[in-house]
Amino acid sequence: MTQRINLYAVGFKAVEPLAKIATPPELEAMGLEHRLQELVKIRASQINGCANCLHMHTSDTLKEGERPERIYLLSAWRESHMFTPREKAALGWTEALTRIAETGAPDADYEALKAHFSDEEIVALTLLIGVINTWNRLAVGLRVVHPNDKKLAA
Repeated sequence: MTQRINLYAVGFKAVEPLAKIATPPELEAMGLEHRLQELVKIRASQINGCANCLHMHTSDTLKEGERPERIYLLSAWRESHMFTPREKAALGWTEALTRIAETGAPDADYEALKAHFSDEEIVALTLLIGVINTWNRLAVGLRVVHPNDKKLAA
Protein backbone atom coordinates (compact mmCIF):
# COMPACT_ATOMS: atom_id res chain seq x y z
CA MET A 1 0.00 0.00 0.00
CA THR A 2 1.29 3.43 -0.91
CA GLN A 3 0.30 6.42 1.14
CA ARG A 4 -1.61 8.92 -0.99
CA ILE A 5 -1.13 12.04 1.14
CA ASN A 6 0.69 12.64 4.39
CA LEU A 7 -2.38 13.66 6.34
CA TYR A 8 -0.43 15.14 9.23
CA ALA A 9 2.04 17.11 7.10
CA VAL A 10 -0.48 18.47 4.61
CA GLY A 11 -3.70 18.67 6.58
CA PHE A 12 -2.72 19.03 10.24
CA LYS A 13 -4.65 22.28 10.69
CA ALA A 14 -7.75 20.64 9.27
CA VAL A 15 -7.57 17.52 11.46
CA GLU A 16 -6.27 19.16 14.64
CA PRO A 17 -9.80 19.96 15.89
CA LEU A 18 -10.80 16.33 15.25
CA ALA A 19 -7.90 15.17 17.41
CA LYS A 20 -9.26 17.30 20.26
CA ILE A 21 -12.80 15.90 20.05
CA ALA A 22 -13.71 12.94 22.21
CA THR A 23 -10.37 12.53 23.94
CA PRO A 24 -10.11 9.64 26.40
CA PRO A 25 -10.01 11.86 29.53
CA GLU A 26 -13.05 13.86 28.39
CA LEU A 27 -15.00 10.70 27.66
CA GLU A 28 -13.93 9.16 30.98
CA ALA A 29 -15.29 12.27 32.70
CA MET A 30 -18.59 11.58 30.91
CA GLY A 31 -18.58 8.01 32.24
CA LEU A 32 -16.94 5.99 29.45
CA GLU A 33 -14.12 3.89 30.85
CA HIS A 34 -10.95 3.92 28.79
CA ARG A 35 -10.99 0.17 28.04
CA LEU A 36 -14.48 0.47 26.62
CA GLN A 37 -13.37 3.37 24.43
CA GLU A 38 -10.56 1.26 23.00
CA LEU A 39 -12.84 -1.71 22.30
CA VAL A 40 -15.18 0.60 20.39
CA LYS A 41 -12.31 2.07 18.37
CA ILE A 42 -10.96 -1.36 17.53
CA ARG A 43 -14.35 -2.77 16.54
CA ALA A 44 -15.20 0.15 14.26
CA SER A 45 -11.73 -0.06 12.73
CA GLN A 46 -12.19 -3.80 12.10
CA ILE A 47 -15.44 -3.14 10.27
CA ASN A 48 -13.89 -0.32 8.23
CA GLY A 49 -10.70 -2.26 7.46
CA CYS A 50 -8.44 0.46 8.86
CA ALA A 51 -5.03 -1.12 9.41
CA ASN A 52 -3.54 2.11 10.76
CA CYS A 53 -6.18 2.53 13.46
CA LEU A 54 -6.22 -1.18 14.29
CA HIS A 55 -2.46 -1.17 14.76
CA MET A 56 -2.58 1.94 16.94
CA HIS A 57 -5.51 1.01 19.17
CA THR A 58 -4.68 -2.67 19.66
CA SER A 59 -1.10 -1.74 20.59
CA ASP A 60 -2.29 0.98 22.97
CA THR A 61 -4.84 -1.18 24.74
CA LEU A 62 -2.43 -4.10 25.12
CA LYS A 63 0.12 -1.78 26.72
CA GLU A 64 -2.61 -0.64 29.12
CA GLY A 65 -3.26 -4.21 30.24
CA GLU A 66 -6.10 -5.43 28.05
CA ARG A 67 -6.16 -9.19 27.67
CA PRO A 68 -5.08 -10.31 24.17
CA GLU A 69 -7.89 -12.90 24.12
CA ARG A 70 -10.50 -10.13 24.25
CA ILE A 71 -8.94 -8.42 21.25
CA TYR A 72 -8.75 -11.73 19.36
CA LEU A 73 -12.44 -12.37 20.03
CA LEU A 74 -13.69 -8.84 19.46
CA SER A 75 -15.16 -9.54 16.04
CA ALA A 76 -17.12 -12.42 17.64
CA TRP A 77 -18.19 -10.51 20.76
CA ARG A 78 -21.77 -11.75 20.54
CA GLU A 79 -20.67 -15.36 20.99
CA SER A 80 -18.09 -14.66 23.70
CA HIS A 81 -18.53 -14.55 27.47
CA MET A 82 -15.43 -12.36 27.76
CA PHE A 83 -17.41 -9.13 27.33
CA THR A 84 -19.71 -7.57 29.89
CA PRO A 85 -23.33 -6.70 29.07
CA ARG A 86 -22.31 -3.02 29.08
CA GLU A 87 -19.50 -3.69 26.60
CA LYS A 88 -21.82 -5.76 24.42
CA ALA A 89 -24.38 -2.95 24.33
CA ALA A 90 -21.63 -0.49 23.31
CA LEU A 91 -20.30 -2.86 20.64
CA GLY A 92 -23.78 -3.37 19.22
CA TRP A 93 -24.23 0.40 19.00
CA THR A 94 -20.78 0.70 17.42
CA GLU A 95 -21.70 -1.79 14.72
CA ALA A 96 -25.10 -0.19 14.14
CA LEU A 97 -23.65 3.31 13.69
CA THR A 98 -20.60 2.19 11.73
CA ARG A 99 -22.94 0.42 9.29
CA ILE A 100 -25.68 3.05 9.55
CA ALA A 101 -26.57 2.95 5.84
CA GLU A 102 -27.46 -0.74 6.30
CA THR A 103 -28.89 -0.67 9.83
CA GLY A 104 -30.60 2.68 10.31
CA ALA A 105 -29.50 2.53 13.99
CA PRO A 106 -32.13 0.01 15.15
CA ASP A 107 -34.32 0.66 18.17
CA ALA A 108 -33.25 -2.68 19.65
CA ASP A 109 -29.61 -1.59 19.73
CA TYR A 110 -30.57 1.75 21.28
CA GLU A 111 -32.74 0.04 23.91
CA ALA A 112 -29.82 -2.23 24.82
CA LEU A 113 -27.79 0.90 25.47
CA LYS A 114 -30.45 2.41 27.72
CA ALA A 115 -30.14 -0.56 30.06
CA HIS A 116 -26.42 0.11 30.69
CA PHE A 117 -25.68 3.76 29.88
CA SER A 118 -26.93 7.14 31.06
CA ASP A 119 -28.08 9.67 28.47
CA GLU A 120 -24.78 11.54 28.89
CA GLU A 121 -22.83 8.32 28.32
CA ILE A 122 -24.89 7.54 25.21
CA VAL A 123 -24.04 10.95 23.78
CA ALA A 124 -20.35 10.42 24.60
CA LEU A 125 -20.36 6.92 23.08
CA THR A 126 -22.15 8.12 19.94
CA LEU A 127 -19.62 10.94 19.55
CA LEU A 128 -16.74 8.49 20.01
CA ILE A 129 -18.15 6.20 17.33
CA GLY A 130 -18.55 9.13 14.93
CA VAL A 131 -14.98 10.30 15.56
CA ILE A 132 -13.35 6.89 15.08
CA ASN A 133 -15.34 6.37 11.88
CA THR A 134 -14.07 9.73 10.61
CA TRP A 135 -10.47 8.79 11.46
CA ASN A 136 -10.99 5.43 9.71
CA ARG A 137 -12.23 7.15 6.58
CA LEU A 138 -9.31 9.57 6.56
CA ALA A 139 -6.76 6.81 7.12
CA VAL A 140 -8.24 4.34 4.62
CA GLY A 141 -9.01 6.98 2.00
CA LEU A 142 -5.55 8.56 2.14
CA ARG A 143 -3.83 5.18 2.72
CA VAL A 144 -2.18 6.32 5.94
CA VAL A 145 0.52 3.82 6.87
CA HIS A 146 1.22 3.19 10.55
CA PRO A 147 4.86 4.00 11.48
CA ASN A 148 5.50 0.40 12.59
CA ASP A 149 4.23 -0.86 9.22
CA LYS A 150 6.77 1.43 7.54
CA LYS A 151 9.55 -0.04 9.72
CA LEU A 152 8.53 -3.61 8.88
CA ALA A 153 8.35 -2.86 5.17
CA ALA A 154 11.89 -1.41 5.17
